[in-house]
Amino acid sequence: MAGVRVTGVDWQWPRNGAAHHTQEYPGPELVVRRGQVFTFTLELSRPLDSEEDLVFTVQTGPQASEALRTRAVFQTSELEVGGAWTAAKEEQEGNTVTVGLASPPDAAVGRYLLRAGVASGRRHSDRKLGEFVLLFNPWCPEDDVFLASEEERQEYVLNDSGVIFRGVEKRIRAQGWNFGQFEEDILNICLSILDRSPSHQHDPATDVSCRQDPVYVTRVVSAMVNSNNDRGVVQGQWQGKYGGGTSPLHWRGSVAILHKWSKGRFKPVKYGQCWVFAGVMCTVLRCLGIATRVVSNFNSAHDTDRNLSVDKYVDSFGRTLEDLTEDSMWNFHVWNESWFARQDLGPSYNGWQVLDATPQEESEGVFRCGPASVTAIREGDVHLAHDGSFVFAEVNADYVTWLWSEDESRERVYSDTKKVGRCISTKAVGSDSRVDITGLYKYPEGSRKERQVYSKALRKLLSVEASGRRARVRRGGGRGLWRDDLLEPAHKPSITGKFKVLEPPVLGHDLKLALCLTNLISRVQRVQVNLSGATILYTRKPVAEILRESHTVRLGPEEEKKLPIAIAYSQYKDNLTEDKKILLAAMCLAPKGQKLLVEKDITLEDFIAVKVLGPAVVGVAVVVEVTVVNPLSETVEGCMLMVEGSGLLQGQLSIDVPGLEPRGRAAVRFSITPSRSGPRQLQVDLVSPHFSDIKGFVVLHVATAK
Repeated sequence: MAGVRVTGVDWQWPRNGAAHHTQEYPGPELVVRRGQVFTFTLELSRPLDSEEDLVFTVQTGPQASEALRTRAVFQTSELEVGGAWTAAKEEQEGNTVTVGLASPPDAAVGRYLLRAGVASGRRHSDRKLGEFVLLFNPWCPEDDVFLASEEERQEYVLNDSGVIFRGVEKRIRAQGWNFGQFEEDILNICLSILDRSPSHQHDPATDVSCRQDPVYVTRVVSAMVNSNNDRGVVQGQWQGKYGGGTSPLHWRGSVAILHKWSKGRFKPVKYGQCWVFAGVMCTVLRCLGIATRVVSNFNSAHDTDRNLSVDKYVDSFGRTLEDLTEDSMWNFHVWNESWFARQDLGPSYNGWQVLDATPQEESEGVFRCGPASVTAIREGDVHLAHDGSFVFAEVNADYVTWLWSEDESRERVYSDTKKVGRCISTKAVGSDSRVDITGLYKYPEGSRKERQVYSKALRKLLSVEASGRRARVRRGGGRGLWRDDLLEPAHKPSITGKFKVLEPPVLGHDLKLALCLTNLISRVQRVQVNLSGATILYTRKPVAEILRESHTVRLGPEEEKKLPIAIAYSQYKDNLTEDKKILLAAMCLAPKGQKLLVEKDITLEDFIAVKVLGPAVVGVAVVVEVTVVNPLSETVEGCMLMVEGSGLLQGQLSIDVPGLEPRGRAAVRFSITPSRSGPRQLQVDLVSPHFSDIKGFVVLHVATAK
């Protein structure tokens, strides 16, 4: 009898896509998840006889081998999800046979080649069936990335849009972001990110074999999303100058960035800041099948010398002395959390893991951060892999202010030391609400448990036993201080102060505030108040001074007095950055050498409203109305709306906005035709040459056409 040959294959794309939650990937190749059976049908040149059996070969990456578990050869037998690849004949009818194939729940993720043949006695010939992509599987209990909640899997794996929280602690604002992990070619680009990593270039066979481990994969992605040590995806820029590239605030999602990187022959895309790095990394990890979310930390510390103290040096007006100040506290910082087991640390540290692609500090010689167990951070176990000490400081460091004198002496100034790590935020499951997750990172501020954890972390920071060697935390720049070296806390002065906003701070308007000073004692005090104001970046780096003035204030016994402060639009308009932020400082010099520093971060507000006029249905045009307001007291021409949304538009849409009268309002209408059902985010930005982008978004619930 003539040998039997495989003549064709049906990948059963719809059936597998639904079973593996991969139907949103555009194809054409099959995408499945590990630790789960997928099926396909083979066409044979004739029916199999009882002596013949199907033999399959799967392999991934170069120099694939069974020793590295990147290649497997197996015959049809009993189908079993376990430690090995298995296959079984599910149905045989004439010349066709339907096969179920199961991958191990710890198989390396990536693109696989599948070959099939027929074994008869000792003879075995095979042919290439094609390629498929194997992803992590949060639905599989045996997979390290398993996530039990279906609602959370829908949000953190399958949702292709989200919200990133920015602003300042007292005024947090939501910005829409299009993750777009199911858009055309994004899966291929995410796999190429792994292939272009230095570890793959150095030893591709070993690198591919390590892709079974989410700790390894997320650490590679954390390094590759920034461009500092490799030709990674995004180049950072924090100087407020974006020539030759795109301002970080102009991006509305990850898709355009990833496409630009791929089409530009993997040249880093200019420019990103923390929320851009986090948005792109969320896209990549969700695309690969790891549950991931975006997290914002307000008043986020960057502790360069790792002494759990952010040491800020100021002059007599409270202005930051940048040449002396190595540490910093950003208005906000954005990172990611991914959900997986920590086989390297033990089950106590399973769950959410911090990952940060923003290039701040090197980790083992590379700009990357994490994965750091959130549980380990809360418990002060900062010695555990990876980079827990840096993340712990971001949410726990004390904020210490020093007055630097011309004779190079310094003096501790009383200020709020417990302002770091506030309002740690992420998007709610199933809605765009903000959820405060600060309690996952630390015990209540000032509680006995919080102080115990702080002391424990400090002990581990000063002398860490790691990997069998004794490591000493480095000391930065000569000015860094060990915690034990810090002077006693500054003496609490006999006055208190705070800034109060008298009218909402609106872009294009004058600012009206007051400094409220209170005398805490029963005798008269004369206080010298040195006021300063500057436009800043969100990292709190000063850009330009817009206010400097001194006042002497007489405070009667236990009197409260308000010192009015006015900043005209003309004072700040030329130096306001796209972050729309201003920092006010008041250095208050009371009798007997008492000093108090009061600070206020202000984000200027703007307005845009996006409304969908009617039901949204796949394949049916629906009208969107966008209402915009000119924030300026002058006529503005040349404005545009930039519109984007996965499943709603192909690419980006730009719409001209008619001239806007001074403080004028206009409504612009346009139509979109949804292509995919479910909740879909539409982003609309008002872009103008006269003021910073004004960003808005709306979520449409798109129904399937009847």
